[in-house]
Amino acid sequence: MAISFSSSTTLISPRIHSQSSSKNATKFQTLLSYQNPRLSYQISSKKSFTGEFSVHCNENYFRRKFTRKPKFRIFAIKEESQFSTQPSNNKSRILVGSAITVVLAVANRVLYKLALVPMKEYPFFLAQVTTFGYVAFYFSILYLRYCAGKVTKEMLALPKTSFLIIGILEALGVAAGMYSGAMLPGPTIPILNQTFLVWQLIFSTLILGRKYSFNQIAGCLLVAAGVVAAVASGSNDGQMLSNIAFVWPAMMLASTAFQAGASILKEFVFIDAAKRLKGKPLDIFVVNSFGSGYQALFVLLFLPFLSSLKGIPFAELPTYLKSGAACFLNIGNQVTDCAGAPWLPLLFISTNVAFNISLLNLVQISSAVVSSLVTTLAVPVTIFILTLPLPYLPEATTLSPFFLVGSVILVLGLLVYYIPQRTKPSSQI
Repeated sequence: MAISFSSSTTLISPRIHSQSSSKNATKFQTLLSYQNPRLSYQISSKKSFTGEFSVHCNENYFRRKFTRKPKFRIFAIKEESQFSTQPSNNKSRILVGSAITVVLAVANRVLYKLALVPMKEYPFFLAQVTTFGYVAFYFSILYLRYCAGKVTKEMLALPKTSFLIIGILEALGVAAGMYSGAMLPGPTIPILNQTFLVWQLIFSTLILGRKYSFNQIAGCLLVAAGVVAAVASGSNDGQMLSNIAFVWPAMMLASTAFQAGASILKEFVFIDAAKRLKGKPLDIFVVNSFGSGYQALFVLLFLPFLSSLKGIPFAELPTYLKSGAACFLNIGNQVTDCAGAPWLPLLFISTNVAFNISLLNLVQISSAVVSSLVTTLAVPVTIFILTLPLPYLPEATTLSPFFLVGSVILVLGLLVYYIPQRTKPSSQI
């Protein structure tokens, strides 16, 4: 519901304070005491209306007062809920959102590789900057959106248990992935990470009660198989895990399971919030802010453990962070081999923020499984781009013919997944 004011038409006499119209003035005051969350202003109903109202946010912060002539027209515009959009419009939004997410996913992976050129000695520092920097960024945006009325008190009052679990799962995923990644051969890590999609199908069925058709399951498996073929095309011959203890690949699989569970819980938060908010869509910055906040909290608790995994004794962590900050900013007399900073790291961080926002928006309008399929498509595209000569990465490489085969299988899996079939509404995503 939106309220708009215009001085072109006078529906209510400006002399509303006269004794002859006191009843109408009372009704008028009651009508104007409604606070529009979209415009975030409120006209006081404690005293008779004089044409003055104030714009405020968060209990009288950023207060501004101004006066208007009491000549205005009031009309209501019906605002459709996001969950009542037409199927065709929703499909268009999903297609556009998917295309944007793929582009940002590719840019995010490529820029991360470029950011590691100046930060090659401080990847752990870059990871902590992104983790804790997101908390400040997301909560700042959340506050501004609350001031603008896009985030309501009802949204902020939603139960925080789901956000807490999301934070724990994502922190455990980081810890398990970092611990096992230090013990596994490099080519095996992206291959094992493709089980993320399989875990999502399992958790989506268990937590959300989703039912998938045969072509959807087959399409997801083909996508995972295509990525495995594309990523493994540059690997050496032989068994890559022949001399590796079983616990390390199992821990990497657990890491992907934690992250997949967190993504499904985010989708559950949107579905549950739609019921609690009576159909009003939950602002994605509420999920981003509280989810990243709890994740940063648990990462902070795991920080001594995580630093030791990277070969940094906890006692030397302050010195490491100080040196990493100097390299990140490219300042100081002792800074060496940090060419490209701070622009490459900052470009990566800004792109990563945009990618996470786009990805969560895609989860909101479609599902976590669809968002995973879209980001999986970015893997072979990223590998291809990284074979080209790039700034700070001038060495070009060649790809095996298996890479093309794996990419074809991946695209075939996406086509199989989206084959239209006549299914019951409860079985569709």
